[in-house]
Amino acid sequence: MIEIIAISGAHIESYHQALDTVARERRYLAFLEAPPLEATRSFVLNMIAQRNPQFVALSGAVVVGWCDVQRFSRPIHAHAGSLGMGLLQPFRGQGLGTWLIEQTLAAARAAGLSRVELSVREGNTHAIALYEKVGFVIEGLQRNADRIDGVYGNVVLMARLF
Repeated sequence: MIEIIAISGAHIESYHQALDTVARERRYLAFLEAPPLEATRSFVLNMIAQRNPQFVALSGAVVVGWCDVQRFSRPIHAHAGSLGMGLLQPFRGQGLGTWLIEQTLAAARAAGLSRVELSVREGNTHAIALYEKVGFVIEGLQRNADRIDGVYGNVVLMARLF
């Protein structure tokens, strides 16, 4: 059974492992391996301190997915934030991503955000479909925005307004 809860300090190591696992797939995230554990710990504790929505999907005590919205720090952009999420491969395609993102977006809205944006690799059609399903719209395309193993890829920019 999977449960979705707000992240806490007790989840940091398992979250870091899940983040690293998805990053090493080299297909979905903006990095190819997780930052060092201490950097991840600082990120999570800062997210908690700033009251930014950050949820984890747990299978028992193991983090199998996450979704967060980090509010932008500049005053003119503080109404908005950037969404990040991921799921371990065995948990994809079962509706868990929808459940996770809906809970995170509800928390973002409750926290006073009126815009949530994200970037997604153009070839990640499953993620793009999920984002469109929960109300995101495509706002642009960054050509040759990333490069992995010498291959350039485009990045789709999406946002949802509340």
